Amino acid sequence: MPRLPRTAVPGVALLALSLAALTGCGQDPADAAPSAAPADGSAGGTTYPLTLDNCGVETTVDGAPQRVVTIKSSTTEMLLALGLGDRIVGSAFLDGPVPDSLADAAADVPAVAEPMAEQVPGAEAVLGLEPDLVYAGWESNLTADGAGDRATLAKLGVATYVSPAACKAPEYMPDPLTFDDVFAEIDEVGEVFDASDAADDLVATQKDALASVAPDDRGLTALWYSSGDDIPYVGAGIGAPQMIMDAVGLENVAGDVDDTWTSFSWEQAIEADPDVVVLVDATWNSAEQKIERLESNPATARMTAVREGRYLIVPFPASEAGVRNVDAVVDLADQLAGLDL
Repeated sequence: MPRLPRTAVPGVALLALSLAALTGCGQDPADAAPSAAPADGSAGGTTYPLTLDNCGVETTVDGAPQRVVTIKSSTTEMLLALGLGDRIVGSAFLDGPVPDSLADAAADVPAVAEPMAEQVPGAEAVLGLEPDLVYAGWESNLTADGAGDRATLAKLGVATYVSPAACKAPEYMPDPLTFDDVFAEIDEVGEVFDASDAADDLVATQKDALASVAPDDRGLTALWYSSGDDIPYVGAGIGAPQMIMDAVGLENVAGDVDDTWTSFSWEQAIEADPDVVVLVDATWNSAEQKIERLESNPATARMTAVREGRYLIVPFPASEAGVRNVDAVVDLADQLAGLDL
């Protein structure tokens, strides 16, 4: 579910500021550089330079990235889960606190404990950290009005990588998103950072956890309610919400919409009368607020799920493609088993 980025320096100013950042000002990267990783693949790891087709953009990394700016929770948590938190020199646009499983890893990373920006950082701020890679959750994070457009950053020696699940071009956007896509990103990020062993271990752990969940077989229907008041914004048929509901065994009442998320009328929701409502718990729009909205409106209060209090809750960062999706499946399955149906 989108949140709007703030504006930043325009393209011309970006180039000037970028050149200044790279030619004289800023911290010496050696002052706070994390431990280096082999850059030549001599230990059987990644061979550099590594060039990838990422959302239709050719991106090249000359060695395992050492100074990374992460934008969105999904990218920050990916590096933490792979044991690469020491590479993060700046994080931004975090959608909520990290999960308990990553809390200790995050506590050791000052750039995560104190993000550089609540939303998309400006290019000047990004370049001031002298990153060798910007890892973004959405393509829209990497524009001249955001953290910098990809072509300009590449000319300045800064590689960029966007979560492949967020690619928008039809030939690159997963349709539908599957857990194989999620695991493929883990593998690819492991390759980028010469951390393929860690990626293999993480994927194996997640596959085991996913396999432990037996999908509910009662044919229950669900509305994935992300945000919105007059017009609800819900999980549609090809994104992470659909993928998660499929794994849990819930039929998405908006599953016939060929999109990741979509606007949905309350009239449609009331007519569908879902058995349960999945509520996205966000810091700016909590599950509690959504429950109050549903129960205080006479029309939605008549829905079976609302009348019976059949709510499942998922944290916002787990609703976008990333390392928290499997945990969301496990948690929602447990919540569903605990409902009186």
